[in-house]
Parts: sequence; structure tokens; C-alpha cells
Amino acid sequence: MSPRPLDHLVMPVTDIRIARERLTALGFTVAADARHPFGTENACVFFGDKSYLEPLGIASEEECAATAKAGNQFTARNNAFRFRQGPEGLSAIVMGSDDAEGDHARFRGEGISGGDILQFSRVMKLPDGSEITPTFKLAFAADLRAPDFHGITCQRINVPPVDRSALEKHANGVTGIKTVVLTEPNPEDFGDFLKQVVGQQEMSGSNAGISIQSANAEIRVINIEGAYDYPELIVPAERGLRGAVVIFKVTDLTATETLLASNGVTFNRHHTVLLVPAKPGQGVPFAFSE
Repeated sequence: MSPRPLDHLVMPVTDIRIARERLTALGFTVAADARHPFGTENACVFFGDKSYLEPLGIASEEECAATAKAGNQFTARNNAFRFRQGPEGLSAIVMGSDDAEGDHARFRGEGISGGDILQFSRVMKLPDGSEITPTFKLAFAADLRAPDFHGITCQRINVPPVDRSALEKHANGVTGIKTVVLTEPNPEDFGDFLKQVVGQQEMSGSNAGISIQSANAEIRVINIEGAYDYPELIVPAERGLRGAVVIFKVTDLTATETLLASNGVTFNRHHTVLLVPAKPGQGVPFAFSE
């Protein structure tokens, strides 16, 4: 099996409007608001490496509760995350896939299925004014030892190539997601789970944690020792994977630093990385690196 590409990150936020304001202040170009047919909404940030951020808000608590009760794993897990961790964070990594049904079967075989496949469609307007109805299939992977984080593979059906070049240009110079940082006191305990989610059997490790390389980004799990590279980051003593930091690739770190300063964004420079503490609408701390 070839490593899957990181498709996007699910990042619960308090409010989509607040998320748009915060992400814009950080120098990101934010797409128009969009609503899922099961009660959630987003305002995505797309990158040139074809990954993206999905700030996830609640459009209708009633719909989210009803669809979760009916077995929708996406809303059920989003509701559970918010109940345990609050309305801001990083709750899932989503990997691209050409075969969600096959992924689901593999997850079941490995004992890490996170529930039934979710298939949904929604109308998409094209630049010429025409409309299509693409379909999405999501397969869920979960580990009972980590209730606050899960993996998803996403297959898109009947989705034509869309020119997102304007949305992929960001004032902060970000070109893509470099590393997704998770925390856990003993990272090795979740190595096999993450290998299955990423589709990558090779993993590197050290006293500070483990690292698994997807087709386009690194997935890193750090312990207390690994957190020394991220000032003010706390690794909870409670066991289980948790989303901690998103590290972005930029073309010119000095230009990024200038933009953040001009927008009044608080940040710290640690070696060759800019660290931005989490604020409402952001989910988790962000880091920028060349």
C-alpha cells in the first residue's frame, strides 16, 4: 500500500465567523462558507499542495444531534469532541483515498473501524454557473484509547478539477501543511494505528516521539521531551492522542513574520520557526517554517 496524502484537518471552532476573522488576520485566504447536509458548516483554507484546513462550526445543533443519533460518525465524533475538549481543537486527520470501501474493510480487519461509512452529496456551483452534485465517502478509523482524535479517509466521486489557484495564494506565504503534531505520553503505543490511517508501514522514532510520513506531510506524535521544541505546549498526563500543533510551509519566513506583526498577531520565534498561540477560531497553535 502506498502512503495516502493528507487531504485535510478537521478543526472544531466556536464560530465560523470568528474563525474567518482569525485566519484572515493570520494571513490566510479563506473560502466561502459551506454547509454540510447534517448540521455542520465550514470555511476552508486551501493550499497549493492540495491539502486544506477545515474549520468546523455548528450550523444546527438539532441537526447535528439527530444525525449523530442516526449513526452519522462525523457529527457524533464532533459532538463528543466538543463535549470533552470544548469547541476549539484538532479532532481528526483526513487522508485522501480512491477506495473508501476498501479502507473501511481494512480498518475493520485491523480492529480500528470507527463505525459505518458516511456517504453524502451536495450541490456544487461551478465558475460558469452550472451545478453538479459530487458525492463523498468517508471511512472512519478510531482507537478506543484515544477518544479525542480519529482518522478518516475521504473518497470524492464526480468531482471535476476545480481551479482554486486564487484561494491557494496566501498573504503569509504558506504553500502547504508540513507537519501535523499530536501529543501522547507514550507515542509508540499508537504507531500501528497511525500506520493504518496513513497507509505507511515505515515509522521513525526517538526518545521524543514518532514520525510517520504521508504522501505530502509528516504526522508526528511527541511526548513531554518532544514538547521542548514548542514553548508553552503542554502534553497532558492523561493518555490518548490529541491534536496539538499544525506546522505550515512558507516561502519566506521573514515576510511571514512581518505580516503577522503588522496584523497585531502575537507570536514567538523559536530557532527557525514562528509559533502562534491558539486563539478562538484557530483551533490549535500554528507554526510557520521554511
